[in-house]
Amino acid sequence: MAAVVLSEAEKVYIVHGIQEDLRVDGRGCEDYRSAEVETDVVSNTSGSARVKLGHTDILVGIKAEMGTPKLEKPDEGYLEFFVDCSANATPEFEGHGGEELGTEIASTLYRVFSCESNVDLKSLCINPREHCWVLYVDVLLLECGGNLFDAISIAVKAALFNTRIPKVRVLEDEEGSKEIELSDDPYDCIRLNVDNVPCIVTLSKIGYRHVVDATLQEEACCLASLLVSVTSKGALTSVRKVGKGSLDPESIFEMMETGKRVGKSLHIALQKILDEEESLGTSRQKVGFLG
Repeated sequence: MAAVVLSEAEKVYIVHGIQEDLRVDGRGCEDYRSAEVETDVVSNTSGSARVKLGHTDILVGIKAEMGTPKLEKPDEGYLEFFVDCSANATPEFEGHGGEELGTEIASTLYRVFSCESNVDLKSLCINPREHCWVLYVDVLLLECGGNLFDAISIAVKAALFNTRIPKVRVLEDEEGSKEIELSDDPYDCIRLNVDNVPCIVTLSKIGYRHVVDATLQEEACCLASLLVSVTSKGALTSVRKVGKGSLDPESIFEMMETGKRVGKSLHIALQKILDEEESLGTSRQKVGFLG
């Protein structure tokens, strides 16, 4: 994670402001920075999205490829996550610096998506035990300006919403051998239901209070954070503590309650943006650098 060195006076100023529910940029403790969300930004993918949250910039591309179902789940497809930290995102990613963070983010995403109700994996099955769709989710960190996990989870949900998977027919000849036939009509496709896909809300404990969507400067004042993944209905699907400091049970309970409340609002705002983009169809003006 990109580190920011602050003087003791700067830390005191930030911490004291947060105790009064007034952050350096004027937000309250439970306010997110304004986010830019754009879907369908990479042409050679099944689905893609770019999210800018403050100075954090994330690009996600999803590629649907045919594979073999896992032995323990013969009638389901599955997701694979890859995270790449651009060396330009922060000086610490030069050399091997980004690999460790990339592995940590990927393992967090696997944990968040391990809940079976998140994505209907059965809809990705083509032929039980033989063929299924594998969704390769590539996450690229273009810039790190605090609160990486939340921005990544928003981008992954937006890219899954944007994903289109070709419809498939399984043809069987007289000898019993099967042949897969892909529809060549780009509009004849499967869309994923993302209603239950969670978003991550990171709650950073600073002083006696906790904040959401911490900036790099606020992260430098934080000893411990709680990562909670929340569905659109406000249900928690996973909780993880990060940072060297400790959290008492009462703080954890309060942070989880805040996470549920803020997470529901986050889902509503994101879904509104996604529906608006969808309604524009091909007339939508693309503003991304890959537009």
